[in-house]
Amino acid sequence: MKSLQGHLLIATPALVDPNFFHSVVLLVQHSEEGALGVILNRPSKTTIRRAWEEVRSTPCAHDAPLHLGGPCQGPLMAVHGDASFSEAEVAPEAFFSADPETLEQLVALPDIQIKFFIGYAGWGAGQLEQELEVGSWEILPAGAKHIFGPTTSLWEESHREVAGRRLFSAMRIKHVPEDPRLN
Repeated sequence: MKSLQGHLLIATPALVDPNFFHSVVLLVQHSEEGALGVILNRPSKTTIRRAWEEVRSTPCAHDAPLHLGGPCQGPLMAVHGDASFSEAEVAPEAFFSADPETLEQLVALPDIQIKFFIGYAGWGAGQLEQELEVGSWEILPAGAKHIFGPTTSLWEESHREVAGRRLFSAMRIKHVPEDPRLN
């Protein structure tokens, strides 16, 4: 089994489970024992600052939405761009942290790429592989633009990217520039 850590799971239109409908999940961990991910495109109506102020007295430099990471209850977690606070590298330039002391330092840093999550998506051994087999998910390598970029059209844009990759693969095109007009 090849690990899909650092990849996106993009819900196909066939996946109608309300927990994952039109979701894009970043896989933080994936092994034979199961998988853990966070939904990138489920911002809540609460900001991380507001949530932080309810439980801590230390300052929070972020006013971005707190994301609903999935249907499983869990601690506050962050995916960020600072390797010095990393508990695990998830993808190139994207790191995972859930340690409360690390999170306390991260919320105080104003100029860092970061998303905060409450809850997570989890799969037991073999469960994600079964869902992939029946076509519930598309897979795409995660990049900083997916992880830290806007989330309003992430699902649609990710589907287009998967379709484009399939087309280029079928046509045996090995390299396509970011902006083909520059050719």
